[in-house]
Amino acid sequence: MNLKAWSAVLGVFIGCCSNVIFLELLVKYDSGSGNLITFSQFLFIAIEGFIFTSKFGKVKPVIGFKDYAILVLMFFVTSVCNNYAFDFNIPMPLHMIFRAGSLMANMIMGILILKKKYGISKYISVILITIGIITCTMVSASKVEDTSNPKLRKETPSEENTYSVVFWWCVGIGILTIALLISACMGIYQEVLYKKHGKRSREALYYTHLLPLPGFLLMGSNIWQHLVISATSEPLMVLGVNTFVPEQIIYLICNMITQYVCISSVYVLTAECSSLTVTLVVTLRKFVSLVFSILYFKNSFTLYHWIGTILVFTGTMIFTESYPKSMFMKKEQKEASKKVKAS
Repeated sequence: MNLKAWSAVLGVFIGCCSNVIFLELLVKYDSGSGNLITFSQFLFIAIEGFIFTSKFGKVKPVIGFKDYAILVLMFFVTSVCNNYAFDFNIPMPLHMIFRAGSLMANMIMGILILKKKYGISKYISVILITIGIITCTMVSASKVEDTSNPKLRKETPSEENTYSVVFWWCVGIGILTIALLISACMGIYQEVLYKKHGKRSREALYYTHLLPLPGFLLMGSNIWQHLVISATSEPLMVLGVNTFVPEQIIYLICNMITQYVCISSVYVLTAECSSLTVTLVVTLRKFVSLVFSILYFKNSFTLYHWIGTILVFTGTMIFTESYPKSMFMKKEQKEASKKVKAS
């Protein structure tokens, strides 16, 4: 890989891993801030794209707005669902493990929509990923907790509250499942657009964040409500010194910046490296984020969670064929030499 690709890899690990940290700091304080976080990220990236990609509207897009419409709709729904799921008692580790099932969803949609055929190793990997996600989901189901901030939580009778927590957790799992499937469809549609118009990663990044902005008007009251909650949080303390700036606002700004570093690095990596390398880097990044979340934030994680996680990431490695191939190479070379001798 060239220097630009290595810089993108570094950007993925620094940007995406730190973004997860700020995201967890935000949702631990206010689990309902998903729409605020999503809107802030979209707005920041759209402003950056307007300045540097479209040159203040002077550069016209290569891909037409009609083609972008479907892509934008799917991207908007996926992004909102993924962040909004935190409001339904979904813990961060389960959220990351669930999203690691994107390969499984892509394969299923590829079979159903594109009528693709895959080798046995791909089906084995999907089975491992599925079992891993189901294991983690079932274990998490037995330990569902109300993830809202105790200061913001409305007290309810314990038995009624237990049923309510489990019900909304099920809704959250449903939302994540929908987001996973739509994300897979989006990947397929994006692949079709790139084949037709060429890879326009910077352009796609800009317009997929700009065009959905009016859609956030439907969530205006919710966004404003949680912006007020963030603005009234305790001031951030730095080395014992009061900054007089609400800590949640600082975390939100840091989340926007790191999200831009993360997603722009992934787009650069997509243009500079093979899809195999991109998938491997993103998968390793997710695993690092997961381990950090468990250790630093002391999230509940049992032996069964670890088993499920190992199955998910092992399945991902098998899917991307990111394992030693020396044994298989030797077999293939022997078979090739036999054919040469026979001829």
